[in-house]
Amino acid sequence: MSNSERERLWTRTVDTVRRRLLGGLVAGGGLAALGGTRQARADSENPTQQAFPGVFAHHHVVYQFNKADPDYQQDVTFSVGAMLRRYTDDIKIVVVCFGPGIHVLAKKPLRPVSDDIKSRVSSLSQYGVEFHACHNTMKSLGWTKDDLVDFATVVPVGAADLMELQEKGFAYLSW
Repeated sequence: MSNSERERLWTRTVDTVRRRLLGGLVAGGGLAALGGTRQARADSENPTQQAFPGVFAHHHVVYQFNKADPDYQQDVTFSVGAMLRRYTDDIKIVVVCFGPGIHVLAKKPLRPVSDDIKSRVSSLSQYGVEFHACHNTMKSLGWTKDDLVDFATVVPVGAADLMELQEKGFAYLSW
């Protein structure tokens, strides 16, 4: 086994332990307070990526995140957390951010993003939730990858990413 394979296996093992711990912490409101190291994101090109050796995620969901409204942001991030609590390490979640919603991934957002939402998004990423940023939206704002939080993954077109993930079997959720 190569070093990179061992590192991926270790990361997946740590991710599984953290997700199980998440079930108890989130129920008590601890999601926003969670810290720790950033988790490696599973490759969304392979929706059956193993979450733990021998265990495949049976559930796949993609959320559309395209509004700057604080209530909307709270609802979506709460739903993502609820899905993690419900399915722990048996779910793969991707949140595609574009339009006004992309500001939750900015180091210095140009629209208001509460500290609570920033903390929730960061915590969710540590539990394997992938956050995709639309490059088209970034171009319209004059942003580069350096303007985004480290865990964001840039995709060429947010709407196309939604479609492609659905074609791969991801359930689509939108508010």
